[in-house]
Amino acid sequence: MNIAAISSPAGIGGLAVIRVSGPDSISIVESIFRPFRPTHILTERPSHTLTFGTVVNDDGSLLDEVVVSLYRAPHSFTGENVVEISCHGSQFIQQGLLQLLISHGCRLAEAGEFTRRAFLGGRMDLSQAEAVADLIAASSRAAHRLAMSQMKGSFSRRLSELRDRLVELSSLLELELDFSEEEVEFASRKKLKELASDIHTQVASLAGSFRMGDAIRNGIPVTIIGETNAGKSTLLNLLLGDDKAIVSEVKGTTRDVIEDTTTLDGTLLRFIDTAGIRDTDDKVERLGIARTYRRLDRAAVVVWMIDGTRLGDANLTEEVADDAIRTLRLIMPYLHREQKLIICINKADLVSPTALRQNLPTLQGSLNLALQHADIDISSSSELTYVTLSAKEGTGISLLRETISRAIALPEMREGDVIVTNLRHFQALSDADAAILRVLSGLEANLSGDLIAEDLRQCNFHLGSIVGQVTNDEVLSSIFSRFCIGK
Repeated sequence: MNIAAISSPAGIGGLAVIRVSGPDSISIVESIFRPFRPTHILTERPSHTLTFGTVVNDDGSLLDEVVVSLYRAPHSFTGENVVEISCHGSQFIQQGLLQLLISHGCRLAEAGEFTRRAFLGGRMDLSQAEAVADLIAASSRAAHRLAMSQMKGSFSRRLSELRDRLVELSSLLELELDFSEEEVEFASRKKLKELASDIHTQVASLAGSFRMGDAIRNGIPVTIIGETNAGKSTLLNLLLGDDKAIVSEVKGTTRDVIEDTTTLDGTLLRFIDTAGIRDTDDKVERLGIARTYRRLDRAAVVVWMIDGTRLGDANLTEEVADDAIRTLRLIMPYLHREQKLIICINKADLVSPTALRQNLPTLQGSLNLALQHADIDISSSSELTYVTLSAKEGTGISLLRETISRAIALPEMREGDVIVTNLRHFQALSDADAAILRVLSGLEANLSGDLIAEDLRQCNFHLGSIVGQVTNDEVLSSIFSRFCIGK
């Protein structure tokens, strides 16, 4: 069956692309296309050539001047004959061209059908096909880099290596079963455990990378916390360059989580403004504060806003430190070692620089001491980062951005490095890891080889499901339905 779809974004633009794929795609396009050079007959043209001409309606009238790109099977995206028609971006022209193709033997492509055909035709495996969708949706340099790495097959190669190790482990187990009554040892339990342990380490490492991969794909979460009226909403608006949150002198204005994304140094960040942390009898505000705690647990970076106006008075500094320690005790259960904690002393425009320099060390000393004695191990606890700024005036914001950028510094990806970004892949890896752990437990307990072999098969099955070596139509339909039409 021949399929056609508009592959460029909806709307009016300078150009649009209509893609056609299928065994008769070249002859179908030729039936509505008139090349400017009569010798440039599409059915006779070689693959990977461009031909300039016109598209005519069935009544012979001119629809548009176009450029036709020709890709012959199997050297195309789908592995079939593919023709791409570049026309002017008028919606009337696009729809007219699509209707012509349908009337001459095409049907409208379903969502993701071109990529699905590429997968079914062996042009790419399932993880690479999903990377195509990630590449289209990439909104930052980091997300683009991960999608490109996966599309080029880095993840597939790692999985292939792991499955080869599983085959080796299965082979040794078969030898153990075949020669269990012989005195010669072909497959010692020690060797089997070493192999299974190595597979577990690699699979667990891949699954463990999902937290970072998911954050890169959807935006690394940066949660802004603090007491009421510390300036959290003002800071959120400043970082986003938009009046996203309501700013008011009335305490408890923010009662729910407010978030939006922006790009910083090529990385997508998801800034999250939260309800101010305080004791309150307001039922709705208390619900908002509960949500603050939940968002804390998911944050990669925590920006803690402290109202710096009271640091202008040495007599109030101890009181500020006591309040900060109380807040710290409230948020402590939700902090973890992977997080970076940045403390922002806000409203610096209302305090003299001299007073800040004199009184800030008291607050720093109290918080450092409290963290040292707390039952918590976060990566930044021994060297808390302090930034002084005025969210209202915008002073110090550049330093805060630089500090956040350093805090989320992503590891440099080398050739072959893999970070998992897809929830389906993470679930399959988790299931595979559970299976290989059962293999290790079985080896430790000297279970029968046939029982251990079943868990090995399960591990191999789950890894194979990622690349599509074991799948079904329902799974494929679910995956490709999330693609855009035309891809």
